[in-house]
Amino acid sequence: MGATQHAASGLAQRESGAALRLRGVSKVYDQGRAPVLALDRVSLSVAPGEFVCLIGASGCGKSTLLSIAAGLDDPTGGTVETRSPSGAAKVGLVFQDPALFPWLTVAGNIRLALRAAGVPRADRPRRIAELLTMVRLDGFGDRRPHQLSGGMRQRAAIARTLAQDSDVLLMDEPFAALDAMTRDLMHDELERIWRERALSVLFVTHNVREAVRLGDRVILLSSRPGRVIEEYDVALDRPRRIDSPEVAVPAAEITDRLREEVGRHGD
Repeated sequence: MGATQHAASGLAQRESGAALRLRGVSKVYDQGRAPVLALDRVSLSVAPGEFVCLIGASGCGKSTLLSIAAGLDDPTGGTVETRSPSGAAKVGLVFQDPALFPWLTVAGNIRLALRAAGVPRADRPRRIAELLTMVRLDGFGDRRPHQLSGGMRQRAAIARTLAQDSDVLLMDEPFAALDAMTRDLMHDELERIWRERALSVLFVTHNVREAVRLGDRVILLSSRPGRVIEEYDVALDRPRRIDSPEVAVPAAEITDRLREEVGRHGD
């Protein structure tokens, strides 16, 4: 199947040491006489250090799945497990909106996360400096969010999440609001941080090329209710460019399958 191939045969091997594992996760929203089944027995895993992208039509439950994986919502059925070499993994969530506190500086936003994580006060200045360096915001710690560009605000949000020493990073369309050039630069930055921190990432996007650009694997959800209908291994060398022919070919294949699914449901 060219640069992508169905990955069902590798599922058992990935699950054996998964950093994040969802087993049969379902979610029903009770709306009186018409309950809505948002997710239907979704099972997926993210191996340690793996970058997995999740795509699907609008309303298929991608964001709901991330909320459940982050512990912000409870599944109606199924289980969520996280694991790191030291035990239960720490999970961080990055939203589409950076959601920085506007009355705090960049350093202040990170400091708040460090305090919540129990980092001793004496250690916080050093950790803030390290995180600002990691996201390439040296010299911007005293700025407030309104003084930063969109890409810089998102980098600050990533630094705040990393302040929790997350092993698993959940990202809900974090670059959707950025212009094409800034998004491309943010892809490079995220890939660098992912490698440096050896993170396990589950990344939600509507952009199929973005998924192929970033992911080791792409998981396709059906239209509502969300079910895993395809998995693709992305067998492309890194670094990648979102506009390269190598990315375009598998992206076109996945897009065709997504269109087929959307058309089948008439969305």
